[in-house]
Amino acid sequence: MEAVLITGGGSGIGAATAAWLTARGSDVVVCGRREAALRRVAAATGCSWTVADCTDEGQVGTAVEATVQRFGRLTGVVAAAGTMTSGSVLDTTPEAWTACLASNATSAFLTARAALPHLLATHGRLVLVSSIAALRSSSGSAAYAAAKAAVVSLGQAIAVECGPRGVRANVVCPGWVRTDMADAEMDAFAADRDAGYAEVSALVPQRRPADPTEVAAAIGWLLGLESSYVNGTVLTVDGGTTTVDAGTVPFDFRVAPRD
Repeated sequence: MEAVLITGGGSGIGAATAAWLTARGSDVVVCGRREAALRRVAAATGCSWTVADCTDEGQVGTAVEATVQRFGRLTGVVAAAGTMTSGSVLDTTPEAWTACLASNATSAFLTARAALPHLLATHGRLVLVSSIAALRSSSGSAAYAAAKAAVVSLGQAIAVECGPRGVRANVVCPGWVRTDMADAEMDAFAADRDAGYAEVSALVPQRRPADPTEVAAAIGWLLGLESSYVNGTVLTVDGGTTTVDAGTVPFDFRVAPRD
């Protein structure tokens, strides 16, 4: 049986991954900063939980050790902790830049660093959750894009370093996903949340945002034996967003600036 630690497991993609894995018989521990949210996920899925701020080396290490102590092993890790930071390069303060890199990139590094000795012992798997913001530029997300790009490079570095020792590391890059964090962005973007999602996904080939369970299924596949020769990949789960040629968009759509 698999034993998996999920950071950022109190909501969104992390919580959906916990549900996906426990439904298939895996032992799961979710961790994050919000105890109430973790308790809700545990009650809904039957997983275990532990409070940890993944930007803190000591707390991440404690979460990893708690998982190993509970299940006797660690075979998989999903690093899904992170937060969104908006702002251009000129608008982003050094403090906001540092905080964004800490919550997204440093948290993934600290999680991987604490977990790898155990994953090496079990020939385990590591999945880092990044974003298509790491692959395609957009205005007003300088720190977030840079942090998520660092997550991609970190995952590939681990794949190269640890692949010869039996550990696979892969990265998932979702597009728009209907999570609590995205809901908050939609509420600020449009008067009606569904209308906001419809607008931001108008150019997505599938014409909709993802459900968190769709990203969880991709993560679950990367953790499983079916992907045994997949290592160092960057898997976009974006409905085809990153395949769109911006230069041909006017042939299919009438694009007008927002007021």
